[in-house]
Amino acid sequence: MNYRIVDVFTDVPLAGNGLCVVTDPVSDESLMQAIAREVNLSETTFVTRTGDASYDVRIFTPGGELPFAGHPSLGSAWVMGPGRWTQRSLGATVTIEATAEGATMSAPDPKLTEVYPEDGARAVGLPEASVAKAFVADVGGMGFLVLPTEAPVDALRPDQAAVAAAAKAVGVPGVGVVRRLDDRSLHARVFVPGAGIVEDPGTGSAAGAFGLLARRLWPSMEAGLTIFQGAEIGRPCRIEVYAEAGKVRVGGRVAACAEGRFSWS
Repeated sequence: MNYRIVDVFTDVPLAGNGLCVVTDPVSDESLMQAIAREVNLSETTFVTRTGDASYDVRIFTPGGELPFAGHPSLGSAWVMGPGRWTQRSLGATVTIEATAEGATMSAPDPKLTEVYPEDGARAVGLPEASVAKAFVADVGGMGFLVLPTEAPVDALRPDQAAVAAAAKAVGVPGVGVVRRLDDRSLHARVFVPGAGIVEDPGTGSAAGAFGLLARRLWPSMEAGLTIFQGAEIGRPCRIEVYAEAGKVRVGGRVAACAEGRFSWS
């Protein structure tokens, strides 16, 4: 089976958020999961059906299948080639514009629910007073506990067991922390122990929620903004977001990294 590895939210290889895209059809879910464990990137995708400007995709982490995810959607469309694609995953159907340089998707609007922030703040190592509000964001069936903060997030040392417990308590696999840098940019970090990801380099599925929440909490934020993520783990990502309810778009550059074939006996 042929595969390609691309790096999303960057214009250079070996940065951004890596993605393995298996382009030959696969129907065996246990094989999909085994390949995702072997690759051991945040996600591996399997294009299971192609049509006229459309395709179906399955998305796996090393720990299990996801209903929807952002950077795998963008990277898969980029591998499919330039054009306007309709992508269907288990949790969402989205439209993605792919060019030679990158891809942008019309993202599902997140469902946002305010929750009590204390456990999440402690779990990631933030002072409780720095997180006045917390939210559960559901995007195409992929959920995050989102902690907006005014405190620096560069040096966070999360307790992974506590992060998993805080996320599980509100029924989601991961916790995202987002800080306003200025009126056009945010700094984010995302931890997804429930999907086997200690820290995600660039989280496209959460980016729209980050942008909409930032504009709600910090009214001077502009609709077009940039999210910086992943530098703390050596995988810097630049995520471009247009944050307006009903018109959310998430995109970024994509760089080719590797290609090859899987074989087994």
